[in-house]
Amino acid sequence: MHKLNLPEYDLKIKTANKKTQIFDAVRKKYVSLTPEEWVRQHIIRFLIESKGVPASLIAIEKGLSYNKLKKRSDVLVYDRNGLPYLLVECKAPKVKITQETFHQIARYNRSLHVKYLVVTNGLNHFCCEMDYIKMNYSFLDDIPSFL
Repeated sequence: MHKLNLPEYDLKIKTANKKTQIFDAVRKKYVSLTPEEWVRQHIIRFLIESKGVPASLIAIEKGLSYNKLKKRSDVLVYDRNGLPYLLVECKAPKVKITQETFHQIARYNRSLHVKYLVVTNGLNHFCCEMDYIKMNYSFLDDIPSFL
C-alpha cells in the first residue's frame, strides 16, 4: 500500500477468498483493504495513539441524512458527553483534495455540528475549527488533542 504522511502502524492484514483485508480495531472486524480504507485505518490509529481519542468514542461509517439522502461519514468522533465532536472525510492517496471535498464534509456536518472537520488523503491533512456563532471556520495547523 501507499506510504502515508502519518506514523507507521502495525496493522493486521490478511487475505481471505483472494481478497486482502485489514482489521478495523473500532469495528472489531476485518474489512476490504482499499486505498481509502488504508487511509482511514491510519487516521483512526493516529487519533487514538497521537491525539488521545478513546476508541470507544469513534464511529466508523456512521449513517446520517442530508436532504433526505442517506450518507455515511468516514470517521465520527464523539466528545465525552456523547455529542459529535470531530468529523473526518478520508480519500485515497491518489485523490486530490479539492473544494468539492470540503463541500462534501460540510454537507455531512449540517446535521452533526461538530467542532472540528478533518479532510485527509493520507498525504495531506486539513483541519478546520467551526465557529457556529460567527458562522465561519478557521484552518488549524494540526488536529487538536482530545480533551
